Amino acid sequence: MAIEKIFDNASSIMTLVSFLTFIGILLWTFALRKNADFATQAAIPFADEDESEGANG
Repeated sequence: MAIEKIFDNASSIMTLVSFLTFIGILLWTFALRKNADFATQAAIPFADEDESEGANG
């Protein structure tokens, strides 16, 4: 009986932690609006192409 109550409490706590993490991710992505940081990170895969084209051509 006591072990079931412990698992019920742990399940509730993990649900709350997961929900708060999800809300935190939403706030970080949409509310903070760090578009300049995201644009810089999005351009990283193309940085090698620019350097290799200059060396080859």
